[in-house]
Formats: sequence, C-alpha cells, structure tokens
Amino acid sequence: MRQTLNNTSVATFPASVAAPGYDRSALTAGIVHFGVGGFHRAHQAMYLDRLMNTGQAHDWAICGVGVLPGDARMKEVMDRQDCLYTLVVKNPDGTREGRVVGSIIEYLFAPDDPDAVIEKMASEATRIVSLTVTEGGYNFHHVTGDFNAENPDVLHDLQPGAAPRTTFGLVTEALSRRRERGQQPFTVMSCDNIQGNGDVARKMFTAFATLKDRELGAWVADHVPFPNSMVDRITPVTTDADREAVAAEFGLEDGWPVVCEPFEQWVLEDHFSLGRPPFEDAGVQLVDDVEPYELMKLRLLNASHQGMCYFGYLAGYRYAHEVCQDPLFTQFLLDYMDKEATPTLQPVPGIDLHEYKRTLIERFSNEHIRDTLARLCAESSDRIPKWLLPVIRINLKQDGEIHRSAAIVASWARYDEGVDEQGNTIDVVDRLKEPLMAAAARQREEPLAFIANREIFGDLIDNESFVTAYTRVLNDLHSRGARAALESLKSGS
Repeated sequence: MRQTLNNTSVATFPASVAAPGYDRSALTAGIVHFGVGGFHRAHQAMYLDRLMNTGQAHDWAICGVGVLPGDARMKEVMDRQDCLYTLVVKNPDGTREGRVVGSIIEYLFAPDDPDAVIEKMASEATRIVSLTVTEGGYNFHHVTGDFNAENPDVLHDLQPGAAPRTTFGLVTEALSRRRERGQQPFTVMSCDNIQGNGDVARKMFTAFATLKDRELGAWVADHVPFPNSMVDRITPVTTDADREAVAAEFGLEDGWPVVCEPFEQWVLEDHFSLGRPPFEDAGVQLVDDVEPYELMKLRLLNASHQGMCYFGYLAGYRYAHEVCQDPLFTQFLLDYMDKEATPTLQPVPGIDLHEYKRTLIERFSNEHIRDTLARLCAESSDRIPKWLLPVIRINLKQDGEIHRSAAIVASWARYDEGVDEQGNTIDVVDRLKEPLMAAAARQREEPLAFIANREIFGDLIDNESFVTAYTRVLNDLHSRGARAALESLKSGS
C-alpha cells in the first residue's frame, strides 16, 4: 500500500524509511533559498534536517523560492506534500537508504507574488538567503566576467516600480527595505558549483544594486556578507523509475524524490552577519579560506569528469560507472590526478589527498547512480577553461607534465566532431556549439583549428610543448581511436 507524503502521514511511515524526528509545526524559517532543485535538497536541506533531528536549528528552517516558469511544478509538488520529500542514498553495493527530509517548511513561487518573496526576506526572522541557481543564474559575461546589464529581465527589474522578475531584483529589493527599516542585512550564501561562488555573488549582486541605486550598491558592498563555499554530492536528475522505486521500496507516493550518492562534502567560510545554524555539528567544515578546497575539487573531481567523458563516449560508453570500471580509463584518471593536477594544488588542511583521489574513483564507479557521460560532456566551453586549462598553464610554467591534460583537450575536440567511433551522431550541448563544431570539422586538415579559439584557449596555441602533446593525441584519436590513444599515454610511447 502506498502512502501519500504529507504531515498527516508522517507518523505512519514504514520502518524502512527514516522520518523527521522533530515537530515540524514548531519550526520557523530563518533561511530563504532560491533554486530548490535536487542538489539543494540532497545537500543544504539535508544538513539542516540532520541538525533538526538532534534538537538544533529549529529556527533555521527553509523557505524555498522558485523564480523560473519551470519552478511552478516544484510549487505544486511542495504544496501537495507539505514540503516533505524522500531522499534516497544509492550505495555502491546496491542498497538504498530512504529518509524523509522536513527542513523545508514553505515554498513561494515568485511570479505569483513577488512582494511576498521580498517581504519574506525583509522579515527580521530571515538571516540567510542562499542560492543554488546554477552558473547561468549569476548573469555574468563568460569572457569578461562582468555583470550583464543588457539581460532583458535585468533591464525590466531596473525600471522604477517594476515587480522584480529576477533573483537580483528580488534580493536587492529586500535588502533595500531592510536598509530603509534600519535592519541589519542578511547573509547571501551561494551553494553553487562555481569557484569563488561567494565572490561571484558579491560582484553580481553589488553590480545590480549599484545600477538600481548607487548608495544602495555601496551599502551592499560594505555590509552584506557573501561567504565562499565548496559543495559536493553527485545528484542525478530524478526519473520516473526513481519515483516508482520509492513507491515500491518505501511505500511512499512522492512526486519529486531525490536520489544521490553516499558521499557529501560542504566546506564553508565562517562569515555571517546575523548568525548561522551550528553547521559544524552536522559535518560541515567551517574554514577561513575555501580556495584550497575549491581547487582540489575543481582540478581533481571536475577535471577528471572531463577526463573520462569524451574518451569514454567516443569509445562507446554512456555512463560514468562504465568508464571507471575499465582499468585503462581508471589508470589514466589516476595518472592525471597524481602527476598533473596534484602538483598545482595548495595544501588542503584536514584532507588526505591520496584518500580523496581513491574515493573519487569509487564514487565515479557507483553503477547505481547512473551518471551519464552526456551530462558530463555538456557545456564544455564553460567547464574546461575553469577546471583544466589552469592545470596546463601552471604545469607549463613550472616545467611539469601536461600530456594527459592536453589529451583531455584533444578528446573534447574529437568529441565535438559530432560522431563517435561507431558512427553514431553525438548531440553536442554547448552555448558555443556552432563555432566549436565548425572548427572541429576542419581539424583533420587543420589540426590546430579547434584550439585557435583564443577566447577559450588564450595563447596555448602559441606554446610548442602544448601543441605537440595535443596534436599527437588528436592524431591518435583520428587514426586509432580512444582506447589506443590512452594505451599510448600509458606506455609513454
């Protein structure tokens, strides 16, 4: 028998699923969160639920906010389920752990009533506004890094008296009201997978506020904290099969459960204006400087994703676990991490890098997560310049190894030809798809065509060591294929 997921049914949940061990009616919202997707619910909301189950943080519950038209569906599900949802951890051995999370107590859909969202943030009870709005939600120019003031929705929100459509407009108006009322500002806490996410948020929100009102912009710059953080948990998109599994295994009718891996990590700068939950009691690492942890994740985890996805896809694999259960690919990834990425890192306090790298391979190999290579291959022009090219440049500068990093770039170039080694069409997903694929189409006759794009690759095309390593692997990919190219790198031949 399947039970509907709501406050009334909590007391009768089956023993196979953990339910909130606290009185949700006694919770009050101290956090307003923009972007209530799978990652937020598997990460920040989970940490708070963990605290609440120990009797803490009951005044730090979450009010979720949706801004995009597509968020209307989440509003429907959250209202129907009293904001409860099932979090399912998929272990490598195939077992599943089910848990109903209760830390979100309200969900507002901004297009329906933007003023309600603004007043929720302007309330003295709100002390943190957090974000998982993806990189695109920060509205910065991908080349200059500056705020894009020409965005049509931004231009709308800058008009006097306009009802805000954007996160920038909503948050800035709430800060403006707090300033006018003599209240202290809340902390803006980014939880997005962006290097220096707090610094990026500070730059973008301050830029918008300054365009709106120069004095307000100065006040935001001087008084609003934007702590940096590093977040990590693989959280695949929820499928209908996941919904059916929750119903079959746990007996719960859940319109939008979340599935994730067992691993979790959150490193957070301890910089808040009006206090914070005792995150450290839930396993969050509070630090003065997040950068060493960010670089570790970006250059080991994220760049390794790029190291596996193009080679793997070309060779016929479609899932991350398939690649990482192949010893040839695993050795390539470990060699990249050990010999090229690790020498570029700063000391990372409290982290055993050898163990971290071993754990990455275990995580990537979890066949129950079913993380697709297509997802990892998407938006490469945003990812490679931030995650991998810095490794190449640092190693070139300090006379380090670059062969595997250059090979990853070559595998991307070959992938963007749009056909795999079996002759199947590849659906390239990238904001620069057209120019990249056009360059890739010429590279059998012009081997440097792909890396001639200086907006992406800068002056790497002028570096003889990089060009030699890159063209060697590209030639291998064209003449012998992905596996043979990796065998050559392994043998050093």
